[in-house]
Amino acid sequence: MAGWNADTAAGPLGAGTVTLVEGSSFCISLPNGDIRPEHPHGLFVQDTRILSGWILTVNGQPLEPLAAETKEPYRALFAGRVPRSDGYADSPLIVQRLREVGAGIQEQVTVRNFSLNPVECVIALTVEADFADLFEVKEARVQRRWDETRQADGGALTIWAVWQDVRKIVVIQAPGADITSDALTYRVTVPPHGHWSTALTAMPSTEGVSPAAAFVHADADGLSPSDRRRREWVARIPVLRMGNPSIERTLRRSYDDLGALRIEDPNHPERVVVAAGAPWFMTLFGRDSLWASQMALPVDPSLALGTLQTLAERQGTVVDPMSEEEPGKILHEVRLDVSSGLSLGGKSTYYGSIDATPLFVDVLGAVSRWGFAKDTIAALLPHADRALDWIRDYGDKDGDGFVEYERLNPQGLINQGWKDSWDGINFADGRLAQPPIALCEVQAYVYAAYLARAWMAYDDGDADLADELADRAAELKKRFNEQFWLPERGYYAVALDGKKRPVDACASNMGHCLWLGLVDEDKAPLMAERLMSPEMFSGWGVRTLASDMGAYNPASYHNGSVWPHDNAIIVAGLVRYGFVAEAQRISTALLDAAEYSGGRLPELFCGFSRDEFAEPVPYPTACSPQAWAATAPILLVTSLMRYDAHVSRGGVWMNPVLPESYGDLHITNAPMAGGRITIDIAGSVPAVQGLPEGMMFHRGHRPWITELVEQASHRRKA
Repeated sequence: MAGWNADTAAGPLGAGTVTLVEGSSFCISLPNGDIRPEHPHGLFVQDTRILSGWILTVNGQPLEPLAAETKEPYRALFAGRVPRSDGYADSPLIVQRLREVGAGIQEQVTVRNFSLNPVECVIALTVEADFADLFEVKEARVQRRWDETRQADGGALTIWAVWQDVRKIVVIQAPGADITSDALTYRVTVPPHGHWSTALTAMPSTEGVSPAAAFVHADADGLSPSDRRRREWVARIPVLRMGNPSIERTLRRSYDDLGALRIEDPNHPERVVVAAGAPWFMTLFGRDSLWASQMALPVDPSLALGTLQTLAERQGTVVDPMSEEEPGKILHEVRLDVSSGLSLGGKSTYYGSIDATPLFVDVLGAVSRWGFAKDTIAALLPHADRALDWIRDYGDKDGDGFVEYERLNPQGLINQGWKDSWDGINFADGRLAQPPIALCEVQAYVYAAYLARAWMAYDDGDADLADELADRAAELKKRFNEQFWLPERGYYAVALDGKKRPVDACASNMGHCLWLGLVDEDKAPLMAERLMSPEMFSGWGVRTLASDMGAYNPASYHNGSVWPHDNAIIVAGLVRYGFVAEAQRISTALLDAAEYSGGRLPELFCGFSRDEFAEPVPYPTACSPQAWAATAPILLVTSLMRYDAHVSRGGVWMNPVLPESYGDLHITNAPMAGGRITIDIAGSVPAVQGLPEGMMFHRGHRPWITELVEQASHRRKA
């Protein structure tokens, strides 16, 4: 695996493009397998496009695409045919390209001749390498021109490029080819009903060092390093069987995508975290990596721990208006290589996120329940306390008890919650909210952070700190329900603006407040009713913005689209407050939507009604695979299983409300307290086998942290 590398608004990739991803490397190509420099395509390694052109021709003809199938997230098989020059429709020449992405690219090219006669073929590959920064490609502003030198030698073409004092090298190996600076060419005769094949590789290199053999099957087991990495991942995650085969396929696809999106901390290879998503977000992303790893806790709790440890190491220490770093703040994103100069804030790390810091504490609270060693959690507590200090000293600069944001420089993100597009926060009449902006869901994250740290303090015997944080949480909940609730509308304001006015748009953000328990019980029924109204629920999921709002646009990024992760969080919140039928309806709609994209939920899709279009309408620039979209099906199903653990309390809880259409569920190899358990749900009746010593199964819901803190507080006062 390579180390870090992603961003905000992307140009469309084009119809039928194929994206492969492995760690922080990814490749985007046309349906015939070609990479053409006029598109935002290429092979990207550590934020740099090392291949901007990879064009295969046979007898001077480009390939006509027939099929492209992703075998694994990092491997695809392309099939194309060679157009005839004599005017006949059917061609006897079929070309298959089996491509794998890792630290570079390997492609096995096979030409098959289905005619009765031998065919002379000139097979040529032209290669371009512009070494453009990912931001340049994404935003269509490639301006730097590298001084390029090419050398053909020993079955390889080496391309050197220099820009200012930066040097880049890519080596293309083509055994047996006639190699010039312009092309790699094979002249072959393909026998009747026979085939010809070769293997091509392209790898970045450093001066004087041969590129690593990243695709060599060193152990003779037929597996590449990526295959072995995937096999290790599959061995450590749950194995599931479900009565509904389409939902089972979606969950398996989620597992595969989550495995491919794992990247490692370059300074601590043992710490594995989740990149936000392909193609443009293949990096450590504070908010996205935290949410995705929390939703994946039942699959692999170590992802969340690795994310926390990695973010803690990069926690803010100084005030820097350009990068928006502040003491105790958790980063927004990390960038590598030359791109750091073009990235947000002009540095490799940008901190312009209002929610990553409270989410850090929330996730630490969740991770602490999953059985990690006490000293492992204790090592992160000082970072949680620094995060809480940031909330007090920088997040709530005006001291009104709410955390709000306003960018610190003109180049920073205008909006710094998860809806971070420039127009993502608006009033019901469509006017943009002006900063400082206090988002409703951020107050929920802060509330949960106070309670998570309070419970850990009670658990450690620090009752004074626990009482202080529990009091802060109670006061925040009281003031939130007074100032954000719109009684005449029956829902919560999406935010308070810079003048402390409720931003009265009906938006999905309030659903996050349900999951974290910030919503008063008497307000929840009206809120659930509004979330399920025709204006909010499209039939495929809950829209980000109601269709009767002034800024609504079903084909916008944040103003009417449907985001799977957002919906999964809403489902978890509805289940918490007892709205099971509503949660089942949203979950089923989303899992239905996955069927139209091969079992993979994209980052988002358009908000058109299911009554208008019988299939979900794709959003043109949606990331796929994307981390929190990949983990959304996991959260949907585990929420309806009502499955959770609290290892220090010796318990596993489950009380399933899965719809009958999902069928029975059988899960083996599920991680639990250092062991592996088996879960069976038949007709909504759960059973658990193999629990580690000291663990008990409880039929019911795991006590919420709000409940535990309240009980501990009452005991102390008594």
